[in-house]
Amino acid sequence: MSSTSHTLHLTARGTDEASGWYQKAFGAEELTRLVVPDGRLIHVQLRIGTLTLMLADEFPELKSFGPQHYDGTYSAIYLHVDDVAAAWQQAVHAGATVIRPLNDTYWGQREGQLLDPFGHRWGLTQHLRDVPLPELQELTTQAFTQHS
Repeated sequence: MSSTSHTLHLTARGTDEASGWYQKAFGAEELTRLVVPDGRLIHVQLRIGTLTLMLADEFPELKSFGPQHYDGTYSAIYLHVDDVAAAWQQAVHAGATVIRPLNDTYWGQREGQLLDPFGHRWGLTQHLRDVPLPELQELTTQAFTQHS
């Protein structure tokens, strides 16, 4: 089976606000939205670069909750961009909370992590250089030996 596209589905408290925030913070384009009779959003489709993002409000009756229900999230969504400094400033200006500041990493990326107002964790990254696997392994070992 081959995949030709990627879609990420996120549940959030306040999907309408989340859609607007992703548009402001990441330059997302809203494509479609469907509303159930009680006013909740069951489907908001956004495009961020080549990523399709589907959003939905919480539906407790379907056991569908956002990260705030669980007091946090255990995953991060990474956006790989050409100008990470500009993307970072845009997201922070929109109200993202810095979890890990932008930094040049030993694995050849400039990256950092942000938390959006809806509890989702985002990594923004820009490729700086290719790191050969043997060097990458050595640097990883050094990094984690220093922190032990």
